[in-house]
Amino acid sequence: MNSNELEKGVATMKETPKVFESEYRFCLILWEHEPVKSSELVTLCKEQLGWKPTTTYTVIKRLSERGVLKNEKTVVTSLISKDEVQAAEIQEMVDKTFEGSLPAFIAAFTKHQKISDTELDKVQQMIDNYRKGELK
Repeated sequence: MNSNELEKGVATMKETPKVFESEYRFCLILWEHEPVKSSELVTLCKEQLGWKPTTTYTVIKRLSERGVLKNEKTVVTSLISKDEVQAAEIQEMVDKTFEGSLPAFIAAFTKHQKISDTELDKVQQMIDNYRKGELK
């Protein structure tokens, strides 16, 4: 941030809106089927989540207001990707639970998880790519 942005408290990076657990399950359905008519979402949410139509429409409205999705002419599309939601959730957990320390998070995770050689190789490849500036 430049000094002007600091004074105003403006962040330059886009902040991902919080998506709660039931909303995330809804978003999984949306991401799989988008663009999708809201009436089709009602049917899918009834089948997969056991929701009443009013619940689905309430979630669509709430997520639309928070900038997670848009509902134009009854066609619903996401404005935030699954990766963005997952990254924000992980960052929040690392910040809250591990005081922002990625090594502390990894240490806690690996202490109680069996990690295969294949998974370790994939993680090492990700680290190598990150160091080379290849973020994907």
